[in-house]
Amino acid sequence: MEKILIGKITSAVGLKGEVKVYNYSDSTEIYENTPQIYVDDELMDVQSVRTQKNMVVLKLEGFSDRTAAEKARGRQLFVTEDDLPELPEGQFYVRDLIGMEVFSDEGQRLGPVTDVIQNTAQDIFEIEMEDGRKVLIPKVDSYVLKIDGESRRITVHLQEGILDL
Repeated sequence: MEKILIGKITSAVGLKGEVKVYNYSDSTEIYENTPQIYVDDELMDVQSVRTQKNMVVLKLEGFSDRTAAEKARGRQLFVTEDDLPELPEGQFYVRDLIGMEVFSDEGQRLGPVTDVIQNTAQDIFEIEMEDGRKVLIPKVDSYVLKIDGESRRITVHLQEGILDL
């Protein structure tokens, strides 16, 4: 059973053992629909979920007061693959994109996706070229033409100079 990292506890909230979570997901749905979450390697029941200024606030079994919640700072939150919601057609989890082979629309193999950078206006694929260079390609329609999940292949249009950056 593979565990998937979904967040990290950043601080305690209030006096009743709630924790504030830095959410690695693009929604809070995973927290709201999962009755149990791994805190590092410990499986805990989710007693309540709310949001506060775009942060997830959880009440977990085992954190009964502020002191217990403060001790949890820095611990990572995981779910299992079975807990992940089904995505709509054409959408992919980042973990599924990592390792996909990237080819230009002219057939040139660029290399595998090694990371997906998400803290920008749009996602950016980091691709490791055969010569060891890393190339960044924005995940926008003018660059990314097709993502084929079955063949694990991404087809991109290389605009002039993109490989020289």
